[in-house]
Amino acid sequence: MFTALHNALFGLPTIASTIVTVAIMIFAGFLMTRIGKLLRLPNVSAYIIAGILIGPFVLNLVPESIIDGMAFIPDIALAFIAFSTGEFFRFSVLKQSGAKTVIIMLMEASLASVLVFLLARAILHLNFAFAIVLASLASVSSLTSTMMTIRQTGAKGEFVTNLLQVVALDNIFSLFAYGIAISVAMSVVTGTNSFNAWDIARPILINLAVMLVGCSFGVLMKYMMPKKRSTDNRLIISVGLLFAFCSICTIVNVSPLLGCMAMGTVYINITDDDKLFKQLNYFSPPLLLLYFVRSGASLNMKVLFGRVEAFGATPIIVIGILYLVFRVLGKYVGSFLGSLAARRKPQVRNYLGLALIPQSSVAIGLATLGARSFESLGTESGTMMADALLAMILAASVLHELIGPSTAKAALYLSGSYSDKLEDLVQVEEKTPEGEQKAPVELLIERIRAIQQTLPPPTIAAENEAAFTEAAEEHYEAMIQNRRKRHINSR
Repeated sequence: MFTALHNALFGLPTIASTIVTVAIMIFAGFLMTRIGKLLRLPNVSAYIIAGILIGPFVLNLVPESIIDGMAFIPDIALAFIAFSTGEFFRFSVLKQSGAKTVIIMLMEASLASVLVFLLARAILHLNFAFAIVLASLASVSSLTSTMMTIRQTGAKGEFVTNLLQVVALDNIFSLFAYGIAISVAMSVVTGTNSFNAWDIARPILINLAVMLVGCSFGVLMKYMMPKKRSTDNRLIISVGLLFAFCSICTIVNVSPLLGCMAMGTVYINITDDDKLFKQLNYFSPPLLLLYFVRSGASLNMKVLFGRVEAFGATPIIVIGILYLVFRVLGKYVGSFLGSLAARRKPQVRNYLGLALIPQSSVAIGLATLGARSFESLGTESGTMMADALLAMILAASVLHELIGPSTAKAALYLSGSYSDKLEDLVQVEEKTPEGEQKAPVELLIERIRAIQQTLPPPTIAAENEAAFTEAAEEHYEAMIQNRRKRHINSR
């Protein structure tokens, strides 16, 4: 059956084949979430597993050429997530907890990078250039899968705010660290073994410039969307600006992460308009599904279980597992020590490290940029390092995303950020004034009433919807009456 479907799909014209492929990816991702729900897996893990199954290296239901042609999806998905993260960087909140969040981020990001560098050099004996680039990528945490897990569970509260701020700062730190690391690595590979202040300053200045342009887009967004602008047009303008910014970043070959984050931060602080972020959250799920399904489909299983000359006799899968273990150890211990130094609450200190394990979009994007840099040397060693870096990070990212969302979901649950139990959602007195234990049914009724009291009053939108429904029903009734009259008159 799969062979017949494969032959039929590959025989279609390019446009038809592309549309069918997208449909297969969407439904495969959706169906796998149904299975994942039974196994209590987060949607992100289900999407990646679906991509692996339908990809060119397992069932081969989707053409590899179309998967390669969808390389723009990660940038777009990352732009939406980064912009949404900006909502959590309100200046009023940063004044209260910004310094403590920076302490936590520096501890966990630095320790993860140091441990991975020691792994690469002392245990795996990889060359210095490769080891320093790999160490810089170890500090990255996934914004995309973290946000999707939070949305899926409906988690909220202090732990969620701390988590998103740390993850966002993680990526800022990683982009600057990667820029410096790739400059050092290139000087080592080319044999110069020397680099000046400009080699370090250049990536820092580039990222600062990207953030500045992102800030200007945030201001532009504010003036392009006055209060009188309709909801549809607000969505059109915001999506258009995000695509425009992504296109600029693609042209100059830099990640849109920092700029989109800066755009969202500036917009929320000068408008206090959180409705736009909610509207974009409804727009982005299919896009994020395609991103993660594509990531799974891109994994070359032969490379995963094979060997790369740059790594010697060690298989990629073994290196990926070791990389995951050392990075996770650095993230957990670093976040624990950082939270201890910042005097965070026990639930933040104990569980934050578990929520920092996911790693995908930014790491894959930066690895792609690094591979291009090594390939630009035009040497055999440069090409070999490019292939090794991409294979290593893609394999490790898939391993992280299969495990990370589950640990992040566990961290959100253990920290009390969400619960699927009614007794955890609202607290009521379980005994009567006389000291007698209330019946289970009585407790259930009281909890339901307590939840009803917390619900907001009907909004204007709800009233408009009710009025529209009432008008539609009146119109339908009038139409039925007219039909009956015509039927009687025709006799």
